[in-house]
Amino acid sequence: MKSSARVRLILPLLLWPAPAQTPLDPGKVRDIERAVSAEMARQNIPAISVAVAVGGKMRWANGFGIADLENFVPAKAATVYRLGSISKPITAVAVMQLVEKGKLDLNARVQKYVPQFPAKQWPVTVRHLLAHQGGIRHYRDYSEINHTLHYTDLLEPLKIFQNDPLQFEPGTAYLYSTYGYALLGAVAEAAAGMKFTDYIRERIFEPAGMRHTRPDDVFAIIPNRARGYRKVPGGGLENCALTDTSNKIPGGGLCGTAEDLVEFAIHMNAGTLLKKETVEQMYTRQKTREGKPTPYGLGWQIIDGDRQWIGHGGAQQGVRTLLLMLPNEGFSVAVMCNLELANLEPLAGQIAKIVLP
Repeated sequence: MKSSARVRLILPLLLWPAPAQTPLDPGKVRDIERAVSAEMARQNIPAISVAVAVGGKMRWANGFGIADLENFVPAKAATVYRLGSISKPITAVAVMQLVEKGKLDLNARVQKYVPQFPAKQWPVTVRHLLAHQGGIRHYRDYSEINHTLHYTDLLEPLKIFQNDPLQFEPGTAYLYSTYGYALLGAVAEAAAGMKFTDYIRERIFEPAGMRHTRPDDVFAIIPNRARGYRKVPGGGLENCALTDTSNKIPGGGLCGTAEDLVEFAIHMNAGTLLKKETVEQMYTRQKTREGKPTPYGLGWQIIDGDRQWIGHGGAQQGVRTLLLMLPNEGFSVAVMCNLELANLEPLAGQIAKIVLP
């Protein structure tokens, strides 16, 4: 690899302002900016975008650093990153909307909606897929992680894994599976009677004001899209591996902004997208058939601590993303960066401590 491919950042302390949001205390903003700058310097992260809601309202958002190193494009609040697995709770909301409308049965076998998916040695239900208890495998190797084929529908990608045996009897164990959510998206599409991406745009993105969220189409011209990077030995950076996420749109193939993720959280908890009792069901830690609790609800990760956090993370080529919220307190924070394998949890925790009483 040529040395010119390696870059050591010296600019993460520079801050580029974004359009003003509903005011957050200036002292808290300064503390957040210092925390972001310190974390960027510590991990050599090219760009970070952050958005914060307090009291169920967007209070502040901004971008820091460089979204595109080769063209020296500054990051901002409206910088678009791959969502990675934060695509999963969006798919889960679509599924639960269809459940509320009586168009989808959580306890039905997936073949009721996707008969093209082969029957297995045990039945797999929609609920199993939502809770990562369906026994569908995750990625097999790096050739699947760095997938570069382009798909134009949700059924063709199922052929990657549909003939593989289940890893266990559904309901008896927990196994995180992006492929399980790829199948879940096909289920939702069939139940809705319309293209999955059209459904989530009309029923989730538009009502929630998620103006920049859309499929991460490698061929589309997406304004403000960040370039992605990975570290090389010695601490420098290089462009991330190529990938086409059209094989897993419902489980990890969307892109958007930190502001959009916080709007999603706000509307999720305000009753815009789902009934309150449905949301509570999604935020409830699931259990296996034997009663063993898992770290997952229905589409959301459940994080225990001094408060019970609800959220989801995303890890993909060139990005790391995190959305955390305290639904009962109206607090949410989204942190997105263009460096794979970065650790955003400490920064999100710092921001929470700065903002919350």
